[in-house]
Amino acid sequence: MVPPVQVSPLIKFTRYSALLVGMIYGKKRYDYLKPIAEEERRVEAEEKKKREELERIAKELAEASEDSILK
Repeated sequence: MVPPVQVSPLIKFTRYSALLVGMIYGKKRYDYLKPIAEEERRVEAEEKKKREELERIAKELAEASEDSILK
């Protein structure tokens, strides 16, 4: 079996620095995008309520306009 290779301290430092920078970038990006996504979800929920209400009204109108034995 081949013995492990000694990794340069510069390479180790660079790898961990890149990891840390990536984590910081990800956190900043997440904090930037989170309020935008919350607003989109809120708007979508409002639109869904309106759409469901219109569908309910349309369904009631369709049922009311059907010929029935009771009429």
